[in-house]
Order: sequence, then structure tokens, then C-alpha cells
Amino acid sequence: MLGWIIAGHDSYARDMLDALEKCLGPQPQCRTVNFEKGLSTNMFMRMMCDALYACDSGDGVIFLTDIIGDTPYRAAALLSTKHDFCEVISGAPLSLLCTMSECRASLSSKDFREYIVKAGGESVTSLWHQQQKNPPFLLIEGE
Repeated sequence: MLGWIIAGHDSYARDMLDALEKCLGPQPQCRTVNFEKGLSTNMFMRMMCDALYACDSGDGVIFLTDIIGDTPYRAAALLSTKHDFCEVISGAPLSLLCTMSECRASLSSKDFREYIVKAGGESVTSLWHQQQKNPPFLLIEGE
């Protein structure tokens, strides 16, 4: 089963998980990390790392963040580059997470990423999709 880490500003993550659990019941392998005022980015990164190890069963982890490009998203992006089968998703509304919850047991992290971005329309994106828009620089050797 794919682990979920919900990360965002203030009480976003906890509120999102509370709403999910109200609709669907307890969510196994799911952790929340809130980036609250006064919390250093170093401490936030440590909390994200702890959440990653707590909810990864070996099948992969999906980071679900509130705002693309902001601290929770950047922390998730950094962690995802160091661990196999991690994906970073941004902008998924509660209704979409409720629908996608049942897919956690049957999809790979890559398939989950593709499915949620397609189902979410323009409001949902992933780190992978953003990287495709802005590929890294390639050095071209002169002749």
C-alpha cells in the first residue's frame, strides 16, 4: 500500500486528514506534517523525514502538499529524490483524495501520480509534471 504524507501550512495537513477520516475511516500509513508559524525549515524537514519512514512499507510514498513551490512542496521534492517510489503531488482537493484513497492498495506510485493529476485537472500537478515543463540544462559540447 502506498503511504501518504499530507503536508501544508498551518493546520492544513491535520484538517485534511481529519476530513478524510470522517468520510472514510482511519487511514493506515498516513501521516501529517504542518508547517506552522515559527517552525524552522530544518525542523520541518526532520518532521517530513520521520513521516516518510513511518509510512513507507516499501510500496512507495505519495507526498500531498497544499501549495506548489512553497516550503512543504520543496521539502517533499528533496526527500523524493533520495528515496525510490516517492511522488510529490500538489493541489489535490479533499474530494479527489477521497476518491483516490481506494487506489492506494492497487497502483504503483508512478501510476498513482498519473491518475491523480489527470483526474484533478488543472488544479493538480506533480513534481514530475513540473520537471517536464522545465527540463534541466544540457551542456552541448562545441565542435
